[in-house]
Amino acid sequence: MHASSALKCQNHPLDSLMSQIIEDYREFAESGLRGLLVAHRRLPIAGAVSNFEVEALTFVALLGIQDPPRSEAREAIALCHSAGIDVKMITGDHKDTALAIARDLGIVGPALVGTELEQLSDTDLACLVREAAVFARVAPEHKLRIVKALQVQGEVVAMTGDGVNDAPALKGADIGIAMGIAGTDVSKEAAAMILTDDNFSTIVSAVRQGRALYDNISKFVRFQLTTTIAALLTVFIAPLVGLPEPFTPLQILWVAMIMDGPPAVSLVLDAARPGLMRELPRERGAAILTMHRLVHVVIAAAIMMAGTIGVLAYGVQSGDVPYALTLAFTTFVFYQLFNALNVRTENGTAFHDRLFANRMLWVSLVGAATLQALVMYVPAGRELFGMVPLATHDWLLVVGVAGSILLIEEGRKLVVRRMGA
Repeated sequence: MHASSALKCQNHPLDSLMSQIIEDYREFAESGLRGLLVAHRRLPIAGAVSNFEVEALTFVALLGIQDPPRSEAREAIALCHSAGIDVKMITGDHKDTALAIARDLGIVGPALVGTELEQLSDTDLACLVREAAVFARVAPEHKLRIVKALQVQGEVVAMTGDGVNDAPALKGADIGIAMGIAGTDVSKEAAAMILTDDNFSTIVSAVRQGRALYDNISKFVRFQLTTTIAALLTVFIAPLVGLPEPFTPLQILWVAMIMDGPPAVSLVLDAARPGLMRELPRERGAAILTMHRLVHVVIAAAIMMAGTIGVLAYGVQSGDVPYALTLAFTTFVFYQLFNALNVRTENGTAFHDRLFANRMLWVSLVGAATLQALVMYVPAGRELFGMVPLATHDWLLVVGVAGSILLIEEGRKLVVRRMGA
């Protein structure tokens, strides 16, 4: 708390110091302090209250109250800006105080006060709301107007609040965020999210986790869809080129339940990749499977189909059909394992410093490869799946052909990165 050096503890009539009070109050406000004026007047026991006048007060002191923002708030706001998220301050403070605090937090832009908002039509406000960074001396109804104006501009709006009067704005926002500690029950009921620690950086952390989850769901979808399309293409095209049916129904079920299931689920457990919060937000309603991603899925499926059919044709030349089918089926299974590594990054290399960070993924990949070998070498498994044991040179062929999808995609991603550089 700070006191005005020029006015500190002066017992003078309030009206005689008004110009100095206003000047010092403005200095406090520009320094990010909230001003509190202390004055008094002696009143008789009865009868004088009706004659009470502010000008008759005796000045005591002008105090500046500082409520510094949390240190992590500056970093969180900077992270928002790098992620393409605009942060606006809405407060009941004086305009100069709000601008000083906003500047300290890294929120830069012009300010609008409540009286100015009242003079603006909804159309005019919608035109100005993106540029304004601070809204000062606002009333509760102004908050809802700000939310609506931003939504008119196509923005996805998250609004924070803790009071009863914040409820309409919390309800009207796309994501209303109430304070769990300082918030009222009404604000919590109106909100879609409640912060248990009342910390702005927690919101940014939630955004990061949300982006990571979306990213991992995309990996899951691309991985599963690639397998499905590749299996359909292989089963459909193999007979057309004079080859036997490559998979039995039980083998297809084995791929879907055992070979694909655990790796796909493990992909959802990937940690957020670096740079995720330096990307712009996706468009509202954007599909997970965009045309760009679908094209890459189809290309990857075509590679898997071509490799599997090629290995099947190679095996058929030996005259041993069970051997050929075992070779083709094992190649297709290992395609899935290599593709799980491939889909972890869309345009970045799979051989990054987080390659082994997802332990569950590696457990599922090693487990799937082990199970595939077991059903091949255990007599009961061979009989059940109609397979025969493979020799060492066969395994080298399987790994070499299946690994081609990873090498081809690494080449494509390298070209994309260099073109974008």
